[in-house]
Amino acid sequence: MRKPVFVTGEEAAGMIESNKTIATIGMTLVSSSETILKALEKRYLETGEPKNLTLMHSCGQSDRDRGIQHFAHEGMLGRIIGGHWGLQPKIMKLISENKLLAYNFPQGQFAQLYRSMAGGEPGKITKVGLGTFIDPRLDGGKMNEITKDAPDLIDVVTIGNEEYLRYNPIPIDYCIIRGTRIDENGNLSTEEEAMNLEVFSAVMACKKFGGKVIAQAKYKVAAGSIHCKQVTVPGVFIDAAVICPDPEEDHRQTHSFYFNPAYCGNIRTPSEADDVLPLTVRKVIGRRAMMELSENDILNVGTGIPNDVVGPIIAEEGIAEDVTITVESGIYGGVPMGGIDFGIAKNNFALMRHDDQFDFYNGQGVDVTFMGAGQVNAEGSVNATRLGPNPTGAGGFIDITTNAKHVVFCSTFTGKGLECSFEGGKVTILKEGSLIKFVDRLQQISYNGQIARRKGQKMHYVTERAVFELTPEGLMLTEIANGINLQTQILDLMEYKPLISENLKVIPTEIYNSEGAFGLKRYLCKG
Repeated sequence: MRKPVFVTGEEAAGMIESNKTIATIGMTLVSSSETILKALEKRYLETGEPKNLTLMHSCGQSDRDRGIQHFAHEGMLGRIIGGHWGLQPKIMKLISENKLLAYNFPQGQFAQLYRSMAGGEPGKITKVGLGTFIDPRLDGGKMNEITKDAPDLIDVVTIGNEEYLRYNPIPIDYCIIRGTRIDENGNLSTEEEAMNLEVFSAVMACKKFGGKVIAQAKYKVAAGSIHCKQVTVPGVFIDAAVICPDPEEDHRQTHSFYFNPAYCGNIRTPSEADDVLPLTVRKVIGRRAMMELSENDILNVGTGIPNDVVGPIIAEEGIAEDVTITVESGIYGGVPMGGIDFGIAKNNFALMRHDDQFDFYNGQGVDVTFMGAGQVNAEGSVNATRLGPNPTGAGGFIDITTNAKHVVFCSTFTGKGLECSFEGGKVTILKEGSLIKFVDRLQQISYNGQIARRKGQKMHYVTERAVFELTPEGLMLTEIANGINLQTQILDLMEYKPLISENLKVIPTEIYNSEGAFGLKRYLCKG
């Protein structure tokens, strides 16, 4: 029987050669193989090897300091093909300064590309990404100037007179994965990880191209002591294994804590009274956005405002039995964490594989998705993937918004410095933001309003003072907050004049009135 060799982190790092392609599996800091990545960084800083690597990663994999930030050295990386960099400031800096080639793939397509590669298919073929910056007729997912003349990794194909994108296979030399227990034969389990991710698919893709798999685990156990149904990767596919010598530091369940059994489903915890969110502009936006829900909806929450407020509002309003919350990492139900810990939840009733979750999003599509946004134009197209010099990337945004039945974007009306107060059911602008978000020209097209209108997709853009809806003619202002001046505090702060509904309504005032439940349940349409 094939078995891995058990090595130290330093020995594992020594296995990796220059000019090769590495795939790392994780999301935020979840399942980050810190022992191996730190050793790899240390080796590069001391010896200059390995250099000119290609790094592949489907998700954002950092907490601003750890994870793939260990690769963020000029010369260590020559190319990066990633899903998201919002929590990787050093990586974004290298990209924006043209220090490496940079390609962005939608997260779900990337996770499923591993499956396509593993099966020897000619790539991942899909409509996801058409008409966005991923489309090779626009940017091809290329994120800086030096990549513009580099080879395309995505092309357009026609099947049955319809256009699709093909995400091309990328040969993998090394795949770095993480698990909880590994037995003496190398069989790896992941029961204490906070996500199921696409571990086995990536391992199989690596093996398809003759690559090597290196695994980090928390515990080494006797052969045969892991139940066969708990084995995520059979040991015959693992070449080397590292037992983490300092799990509290280098094998954390997520950024904020070393281990909490509620976040891997081992226990359920009671709701806490102090979970109530303070009344902020983000909560106000989330409340109005969630008034678009109907009973029995299956919904998705993205990063930013949605992930910070949607789960807590569901708990506050007591509607957990009326709707089902999901997150792209595979979560169903529960209360998701936000910010640096995006992608995990406590008390969820199911946790699916990451790549399987996108079969739902890309196929049937969620009833409602709540997404953050940075810019919107008159056609209803949205930029949420590159704001200023920072190339944050798509994450799951493009996958999910392409096929959702209803997309609700959540954003402040202006950015950079906005301050408001909410008293007496109205909005008072104390200080206006200096950044205009309603613009003539988007920095990138992350959501194509023209395509959405052609297929009749429902879309709203919700802010603290105004609500817009995508109509066949373009973006239309449909609601305005009490206390807001239409001309000076909305229209004068837009680079174009939107369509204005003949039946312009006032945003329900109760969303501005209290920190606790405001009565969302009565607004839910009957499913």
